[in-house]
Amino acid sequence: MPRVPIPLLLLALAALPGTARAQALTLADALRRAETRAYPNRVAEAGARAEGGRAAGTLRGVLPSVRLEGGYRRTTDPLGAFGDALRQRALTPASFDPARLNYPDAIGNVGSAIVVEQPLFNADALMGRRAARRGAEAARASEAWTRSGSAVDVIGAYYGAVLAVERAAALDSAARAAHAHRRQAESQHRNGLAARSDALLAAVRASDADTRLVAARGATRLARLQLALAMGAADDTAFTLPARLPAAAALAVVAGELASGPPADRADVRAARLALAAAEADRGRATGLLLPRVNAFGRLDWNTEASPFGGRQAWTAGVMLSWSPFSGGAELAAGREAAARRDGAAAQAEAVEARGRVEQAEQAIAVEVARVRLNASTQALDQSAEAHRIVTRRYEGGLATVVELFDAAAEETAIRLADADARYQLILALAQRRRAAGLDPATLTRLDDLER
Repeated sequence: MPRVPIPLLLLALAALPGTARAQALTLADALRRAETRAYPNRVAEAGARAEGGRAAGTLRGVLPSVRLEGGYRRTTDPLGAFGDALRQRALTPASFDPARLNYPDAIGNVGSAIVVEQPLFNADALMGRRAARRGAEAARASEAWTRSGSAVDVIGAYYGAVLAVERAAALDSAARAAHAHRRQAESQHRNGLAARSDALLAAVRASDADTRLVAARGATRLARLQLALAMGAADDTAFTLPARLPAAAALAVVAGELASGPPADRADVRAARLALAAAEADRGRATGLLLPRVNAFGRLDWNTEASPFGGRQAWTAGVMLSWSPFSGGAELAAGREAAARRDGAAAQAEAVEARGRVEQAEQAIAVEVARVRLNASTQALDQSAEAHRIVTRRYEGGLATVVELFDAAAEETAIRLADADARYQLILALAQRRRAAGLDPATLTRLDDLER
């Protein structure tokens, strides 16, 4: 049996689905997946399509309609029999015999027709179409606002998962350092340089570090599931993430780039304004119910004893005016209802605009606070590491207690975690500020290009 070279065997194994390496996931990849798969986006898109269909349905009051009619009847009714014979152009002088007129033989008639109706002036239909079109545009604007919110959610979930990875790595280092300190305390206890309580306390602190590490690893798995859920594929966690969040220097560059530029028109404000326009048009529709309607019609008729659309055709055309100035007060009630909806839409539009201004100010403050917090944590990171190193040397020289040693280690770990959280909070604040200003949060994909 021929032997397979080892390199070829490894390549074949790597090609198997179960052994394939998970694909690295960037923020741009996550946002691209969520664009079409995120659950809120799909719901909003379906709602917008439904409103678009409703708007298309209002064309019935503007465009012509074509209808085919057909039927068969057989009768001995004097009037009906004479009329059917007349329609079939089958009358003869003998048809006017009084006996035949009074007691006709049964006659069958196949009636067929093509009917065309064309609205000429229906004020309520015209204004109703305008209202439906504005409603459809409002639904599309609401969809855009939902997509913007989904992008912020994905950004938060993506970097939240990366934060969980970095936290687990920091706690893993802390656990290894705690066990190193435990071994050091036990060694000094055996050599008579430390009390037994130091060794016991070191063991307790090491166990506590192990517990925190287990919790951090569980949080990492949960964060991956939350990211998959935000992308709209709850079971798809076959991806790898960066080992750490972007560095503070890279974040400072991106924060400076994204801070420039005036705010844009927010999609939720645009949706509220369009909803107000739709309500105003609907009020016009209700008023249009009081006006006359004018419609034209035309039809071609065929009547035979045999088959549809047979025999000679007859045409009819005309214009019809209808007016219902009063129908039990229904039109007046519709007008009052539409006016109330218009007032509610106006109040809603004002509230959305006011809330937008508050959110812009709030998120601008949040970004500034996050930047100051990150600057402080960056400085504290170097200071805590140096303090831990100094206390370690002092403990080795018998000048510090094991409590001081573990306190220094815990402080360094806490600062490392706080620094990672500060970087995450700045990213999240930048995304939320972009959305609050009506700008695209997806521009944070710039972080994919910067060195971590």
